[in-house]
Order: sequence, then C-alpha cells, then structure tokens
Amino acid sequence: MTKYHFIGIKGSGMSALAQVLDDMGYLVQGSDVETKYFTQKPLEEKGIKLLPFHEKNIEDGMCAIAGNAYDEKHIEIATCIEREVPLYRYHQFIGELIQAYTSISVTGAHGKTSTTGLLAHVLKAIRPTSYLIGDGTGKGKEKSHYFVFEACEYKRHFMAYQPDYAIITNIDFDHPDYFKGLEDVLQAFADFSNQVGKRIIACGDDANVRRLKPNVPMLYYGFDAKNDLRADHVVNDINGVTFDVYYKNEWVEQFTIPMFGRHNILNALAVIGICLSEGLPMDLVRQQLSTFQGVKRRFTEKKMANNILIDDYAHHPTEIRATIEAVRAKYPDKPLIAIFQPHTFSRTKMFLNEFAASLLDADQVYLCDIFGSARESNGELSIHDLIKRVPTSKLITEESVHQLSTHDNSILLFMGAGDIQKIQYAFEETMVV
Repeated sequence: MTKYHFIGIKGSGMSALAQVLDDMGYLVQGSDVETKYFTQKPLEEKGIKLLPFHEKNIEDGMCAIAGNAYDEKHIEIATCIEREVPLYRYHQFIGELIQAYTSISVTGAHGKTSTTGLLAHVLKAIRPTSYLIGDGTGKGKEKSHYFVFEACEYKRHFMAYQPDYAIITNIDFDHPDYFKGLEDVLQAFADFSNQVGKRIIACGDDANVRRLKPNVPMLYYGFDAKNDLRADHVVNDINGVTFDVYYKNEWVEQFTIPMFGRHNILNALAVIGICLSEGLPMDLVRQQLSTFQGVKRRFTEKKMANNILIDDYAHHPTEIRATIEAVRAKYPDKPLIAIFQPHTFSRTKMFLNEFAASLLDADQVYLCDIFGSARESNGELSIHDLIKRVPTSKLITEESVHQLSTHDNSILLFMGAGDIQKIQYAFEETMVV
C-alpha cells in the first residue's frame, strides 16, 4: 500500500487532504514546523504521525505531497527530487484524485470555505461524500459518489482541476502579490470555468461573474429577479434566517439557515443550485441546511463574562463588511468592537482605504501589527498607516489586551487570516484570573 508523506502537513488544505487519505485506508504521515496550529488537532486524533522537517523523512517507495508554501530548496522537497521520489504539489494531487468521483469545486474570491462546508454537510446526508474544506477539515468516505473541495485561484492553482461542477461565489481583486489587477483575476476564472465538465453554479448578483462565458451551462443564483435561482421574503429572527427560494420563477421550498447575513443566504443558494442540478430531494436539503453548525474560524462564537467573542477569518474589505453585517443582523442592540489584523503587506497597501472604510462600520476598532508573508517586504508600510485612516482605532498587542476589558455587554469581533487568535487568547487569559 502506498505511503503518503505530507511536506507542510499543518497547512489547512494539507491537513484536510491527509485526513481524507487516512480515512480511505492509506498510510499517512507528515512533517512541519514545531509551532502548534489548530489544524494539527484532528491529525493527532487520527494518530497520524507528525514529524519535524528532516531529509530522513523521505523514503523510497513513498509518495510525497508538498504544500505550496515551500519551494524546491526546501530540504525534503530537494531530497525527493534528488532521489526521484514521486512528488506532487497539493493542487496537482487533488486534480488527479477527484477524477474517480462526481467532483464539485467551490471557488471565488470570498466564501469558499463556508460554502464548501455547507455543501459537504448537505450532500453527506444524501449520498456518500468525501470532502476537503479549507478550515483543515477533511473526510474520506468509502465508495463516495461526490467529492467536494475548495479550488483556490491564487497563482492559478485551480487550473489543476477539471471538476464536473463548479460553484463560483464571486470574483474580486485579491492577492495583489500575484495578480496584476481585476482583469488578470477575471482571465484566470474564465480559463478555469472552461475546464468544468457539466455545469457552473454562479452568483448572478456579481457583475464580474456575469462576464464569464464558459463552454458549459450556467445556473445563476442570487437576490436579483434576473437570476435562475433566487431568494425572496427574507426574515431574520434570533435563530437565523428564513427565506423562500424560486427556480425559474417557480416556488421551490422555504429554507431556514442558523446563520446571518446576505452572504450566507447566497452560500445556501449555491448549495441548493447543486442539489437541483443533481435532482436531489429538497426535503432532505432543507433539513440539512437547517442544522449546519458552521466551519472553523468563520463566525465562531464564545461567551465570556458579559461579552460575546467572535473569531472570523475575514481578511479582505469585502469580507469584513459581510462579517460586520452578519453581526449587526444577529446582535442589533449590542456595541460591535472590531479587532483586526491585516494579512500581508501587499494586500494592506493595495486596499488601505478600503480596509479603513469597511472598519468604520464598527463602533470601536483595535488594530494589530500587519501579519507579513515571507514572500514580501514591508517597505515603509506599517499598521500606523491604517490607524491614521480609522479615527476610532487604537493599536493593540498581546501586552495591551486589557484595553478590551473596558467593553461590557458587547460583541468583540476578532478578524484576520494571520495569528489574530493570539490576541483573543491573551484577552481570555486576563478574564480567567
């Protein structure tokens, strides 16, 4: 039996893929840095061996899968090349793996992980489904019919995939360290969409998505009346959102999701679009949508003292606005305190004014130092450039988290894709004393 070795196994996608292969009965191990990440807990629970990086980890007869964070100079990757051990990049391996299933990719600038998690939750209750979610969650199911996975546009990695179906949640300019601008992003999505085999389920409310002209049929979803699949009669209550769904102007069903915000309704519509395309029973789809508990680091709530702490991965101005909107919908009467850590200097520089505008929707803002990437230089940019643009903002560090103790009966919203959780953990420790 093939033994798989993951180089950088603690990466969110890598961790999920390792779990999938382990569930499928393969021998799995992996290596990474010693720093503890939330993605390693499920690996440890499965008994998957975790090793420090070392050339001795590479053995003849194994197959290595390398995370995209490491180049050919990495000691283990270099050893694979030198010893001619089969070596795949993460996205290349998935591209081959999905060929054995009815594959459904979820892509877009925002909302991939939440939509993938929701789709997996619905499908697994109806037909055997394997899935790979970007929050580090993966499940391999014997004799799976469906394989659900995220398809990331960064560096055009999704060009390794030829899925049967694709959900496209939106198209927006991000990853300025790679893409030249919006037109470059659009071209990448256009090229990817031409690799889809059966149908694309796409957000028709997004003007950029509407510019795609793929070779397969498009099912558009959204709130606008021109969409094939649309939501109407939206009602919020303390438990979530209820809405009616129409397909080709014919009423389909009334659905309830235990989430808030227009973006979560759109995610649900995308899932419903896949299920309609596959002819799946809407009563089961409705039941599963109503029981979804969310994915890691997406609106993860915790009550502490008289406050509610929310951890969210939002790291782009569009995502910040959507997350704040969802908080306002669920807790309209509570002060909203945003604690945000920008992710990468290139993104912060490109969207400096947009970040400031999105954060102004909060009642109070705290900003952490920028979480930089090893691939870039900060130049002269610092968090103070953003602080100057947000009049209500203050600098916060692990040593100054006591500032948050002044807020009572409030929502403390921690946002970012770096290590913003260290601020939340430090604050929680002050509350335990």
